[in-house]
Amino acid sequence: MLLEGITVLDLTRVVAGPACTRTLCDYGATVIKIEPPQGDLMRQGVPKTNGVALGFAQQNVGKQHLCIDLSQPQGQAIARQLAEKCDILVENYRPGVAARLGLGYDAVCQINPAVIYCSISGYGQTGSAAQRRAYAPIIHAELGLLAINARERGTEPMPEAVSHADFAVGAQAASAILAALFSRERHGAGQYIDVSMAETMLATNEFSAVEINGGFGDEISPFRPGKAALLKMADGSWVQVPGNPTTWIFGVAKALGKQQQMAELGWHSSQDTQGQDTQVQTVMQSWANAFDSVTDFERALDSARIPLGKVKSVAAAVKENWAVDREVLLEADINGTKQAIPRSPARFSDTAVGPRSGAYLRGADNRACLKSLLELTDQELDSLEHQGVLQQEQPIA
Repeated sequence: MLLEGITVLDLTRVVAGPACTRTLCDYGATVIKIEPPQGDLMRQGVPKTNGVALGFAQQNVGKQHLCIDLSQPQGQAIARQLAEKCDILVENYRPGVAARLGLGYDAVCQINPAVIYCSISGYGQTGSAAQRRAYAPIIHAELGLLAINARERGTEPMPEAVSHADFAVGAQAASAILAALFSRERHGAGQYIDVSMAETMLATNEFSAVEINGGFGDEISPFRPGKAALLKMADGSWVQVPGNPTTWIFGVAKALGKQQQMAELGWHSSQDTQGQDTQVQTVMQSWANAFDSVTDFERALDSARIPLGKVKSVAAAVKENWAVDREVLLEADINGTKQAIPRSPARFSDTAVGPRSGAYLRGADNRACLKSLLELTDQELDSLEHQGVLQQEQPIA
């Protein structure tokens, strides 16, 4: 495995941090996840398999599951002992919380100078907004995503159904950690990494520079994903044609032999269709109506090198030939039952990647992990369990 021998202490919860550490786990690192007695918030999701929420399992498969009460001094002491032995520590508390638990970078660096320590937060560890609570929907709203979508679609702002900000910052954090790990291999020193959701959304929005510097103005851009044409086919299915329809319609017209109609409409160039989004959509919809199937429409557009995408559910997408060919799913052990979850999207020529174990109940690995890493005895573990420092979720009968 790529990261064999690397140990990660995972103090994260919900989506952003767990997505980051799932990547490291897939690449071969040993990831030790510490949850509080109430568990990761994602455990409350549905549906569940044998008591484990599938949304939680997707981001936490392959990790060792510990449940330690960090509000107790003994719990903090155990976490510090684990931090001393790890290569990487990832946390996504609000700034300052880890330090109050005795697990901040300064404290961990004293006992483990080579540690690579990554903090993921909403607005960063410094600045006037550092203490603001932030989840993906807040970042989507405040960093322009909802405003851009509303403007491009001509609608009121609407919430995003997927947590883009969480997964984007998780990927950025994993990338930064791997860069720091490479640097440590060359220079011998660990370092601290501060990654924010807000800055990630700014950096991963392809139109940020345009928006910051005055917007599109009166210029015509062929690349406006928010304006991509959604067309309903005769069979009731939907397709999406990429780009800005006011420019792409000329290629579509050529592919379908509709140049005469375009001339009659007075549309000879994108200058003529600029600002006529609704009319362009109506014309393209009328052309789509003439096709009995998506396949026929796709074949016609393909002759002009214009792609389209069929609107599908995730469940339908993973049954497509390309997904089956690529083996995009893996069968993971979800507390004793095999369930399909997405595998790592990265394929390496010489190394297999992916989780080496499943997703289990909170605290399932308490005893095995702490015996192995900290050499705690059964008597010591019994005492910690009796005091509530270590807790383990029991299966529902």
